[in-house]
Amino acid sequence: MTNTVLISVFLLIGLGLFFSSCKTYYIPVDSFKQQLSGFDSSHMREVTTRGPVGDRVTYKMYPIDTIHAVDKAGTPVSIANSPSIEVRITDTAHKKSLFYFDLLQFDGENIIGGQSRFVPSIKKKIPIRSVTTIEVQNGRKNFRYIQ
Repeated sequence: MTNTVLISVFLLIGLGLFFSSCKTYYIPVDSFKQQLSGFDSSHMREVTTRGPVGDRVTYKMYPIDTIHAVDKAGTPVSIANSPSIEVRITDTAHKKSLFYFDLLQFDGENIIGGQSRFVPSIKKKIPIRSVTTIEVQNGRKNFRYIQ
């Protein structure tokens, strides 16, 4: 291959990655509390996901089909919930925690969430009063809900 062909290939790969990158949205803390409030274990629905290698995991999630967020300019957006939606929570100590949105729960005081799709029973708890930023994006991982 000539240098021109190699440069063209790398340029095309770079452009493809740039245009397919994940866009980050924000959920204001009050909006997050509102969207996840009012649910308890009686509201949970059981779902099964299939991962990229065919693995299946069954767990319970809140019946939230649409996530309300804002973009960087503050424009409201609606995001369809899916097993690929990731949430990054930053606390007052600037510590970031990554969760899957459909593994999140909110008890009025704490955000409780699963950080692993493979072991959803392992949970992490973050006090809502310590949360400064909630970012959400479609991680474009090949997880799908199945019947």
